[in-house]
Amino acid sequence: MSRTPRAVTGPGKPDSVHGDPAGRTDRGENVAVDHVGGPGTGAVLPDPAGPGMDTGQTPGLVQLLTPEGERVEHPDWSIDLTDDEYRGLYRDLVLVRRFDAEATALQRQGELGLWASLLGQEAAQVGSGRALGERDYAFPTYREHGVAWCRGVDPLNLLGMFRGVNHGGWDPNSNNFHLYTIVIGSQALHAVGYAMGMQRSGGDAAVIAYFGDGASSQGDVNEAFTFAAVFNAPVVFFCQNNQWAISEPTERQMRVPLYQRAAGFGFPGVRVDGNDVLACLAVTRGALERARRGEGPMLIEAFTYRMGAHTTSDDPTRYRLAAELEAWKLKDPIERLKAFLHKNGLADADFFADLERESDELAKRVRQGVRTMPDPQPTLMFEHAYAEPHPLVDEERAEFTAYHASFAEQGDDRNQEGGH
Repeated sequence: MSRTPRAVTGPGKPDSVHGDPAGRTDRGENVAVDHVGGPGTGAVLPDPAGPGMDTGQTPGLVQLLTPEGERVEHPDWSIDLTDDEYRGLYRDLVLVRRFDAEATALQRQGELGLWASLLGQEAAQVGSGRALGERDYAFPTYREHGVAWCRGVDPLNLLGMFRGVNHGGWDPNSNNFHLYTIVIGSQALHAVGYAMGMQRSGGDAAVIAYFGDGASSQGDVNEAFTFAAVFNAPVVFFCQNNQWAISEPTERQMRVPLYQRAAGFGFPGVRVDGNDVLACLAVTRGALERARRGEGPMLIEAFTYRMGAHTTSDDPTRYRLAAELEAWKLKDPIERLKAFLHKNGLADADFFADLERESDELAKRVRQGVRTMPDPQPTLMFEHAYAEPHPLVDEERAEFTAYHASFAEQGDDRNQEGGH
């Protein structure tokens, strides 16, 4: 059954379709004072009239690059990049989207069992991913392909699990990027536990936990908020609010803007334009620096939009309007940075041509690599179940091996009978 998404800014005053950051999810009935704050702010709520604050009627949105590609300033968050860094971010966005498109095509061709596309969320992931320091540790869901790219994980390693030939494909400790988590929200608790361990060992790094708007309704995420706040853990909670928890819109999940939840747990929250790679980079960098200084957790709500399906088994046309999708296409994260590069003379035709060639080469490598992935040995399922040898696992491995060997013996017997 389809429903018409709707948001309002006051009682009975329609303002926009669902998905507009200026819209309210509670029809103006609940007005909450949010805690935005810049780097270094504590858990005490500042004056509602201060910078970056609002009283709920127009939820604050940190933006440094408009959808038209115009650079703007924000009173609490800023960033200063070199020309090469601007071009580097654009390169990241383009290559991540191309890889994602190839993975979707491969699934449609039967080469992958499933794929969770990040289409439309590239800026949130690349911006936050490039904010991470070398010693920082990331805990993803199953859609953080852009963060994986920024952490140096080979794109082919992401596809092994979706092809069914491995359980992850990379060593988390080599990139400080944990394996993908399928159970919704559980990685938030893992991240807090890891952060508390780093805190007790005297480390100077921080942890970031990724999850979606739907996962924020899970008990695990809220328990993670509690532990992080009470123990002042050096963790950043990065929520990609892409407006839809599969087919459930945000107004069916919460009565206040998501980032305002942080105040209830005792730490700051901020809403950032999730389609603005510069804002995502600036805010995440500030939150991580704050965590490293021992000032505790912070919640970042990256207000973005899932342009594609939840996964390749989903049909978003059954539950959302085409007009909503078209409206968000005008806020495309790649097009706005491309416009910025053009307007400021930061990239020429050769740059874009070279990037297109690099994109084609990446796509070709992904296609060939997936199709030539070797099938794993069946007995590998028994490896790494426990850190030490386990009698029951050894017994099960022996029974499994003997069972498979029996098929070969039956085949030999048939061949011998046929020979006679």
